[in-house]
Amino acid sequence: MTEIAAKPLRADARRNRERVLEAARAVFAEHGREAQMDDVARRAGVGVGTVYRHFPTKEALVSALALQLFGQLTVAAREALEIEDPWEAFTTALWAGANLLSSDRAFTEIASETEMPISPQLQDELNGTFELLVTRAQDAGALRKDLILDDIPMFMCGIGAATAKPHRCPGAWQRHLAIVIDGLRASSASGELPTAPSAGCH
Repeated sequence: MTEIAAKPLRADARRNRERVLEAARAVFAEHGREAQMDDVARRAGVGVGTVYRHFPTKEALVSALALQLFGQLTVAAREALEIEDPWEAFTTALWAGANLLSSDRAFTEIASETEMPISPQLQDELNGTFELLVTRAQDAGALRKDLILDDIPMFMCGIGAATAKPHRCPGAWQRHLAIVIDGLRASSASGELPTAPSAGCH
């Protein structure tokens, strides 16, 4: 009897956790890190104790949300690899990342931090996938040869920061990304980019 009764509780707990994450995604998208756990609980339709039971601190909740979004970005990048045209594959992955950044202010803030709440395995998979996208586009002669993997999070974080600012024109970040992508074309390269004197730059 005890074992049978425990199964619905586990299912309820999973549903509550997903409900909290879904609510947190909406609340943090609107308010960034300033959002409060009470706001998440109200949006999820659960008691604040339920939120804290799954996520003991706000940082734990933000980290779980960020990890979920990094997972979505990794999936989008893998799907982009299936596109036959290397340039289209590369730019599709960039647009997918920018769309994620634009949809969640907290994710944008986290993505700009030095230490991101992402497992080494997921980080390696994400880096490896983007490295393949870059290499394919460069080998096809579509992407400028001097682009390195570290350049991507740098300009993507810049675009992410731009999405959080008010603009007079709707779709400002899309224009920004389109301009960046045009500058990444091999045909746009007017010379070698300067290389920072850093051991991690290669």
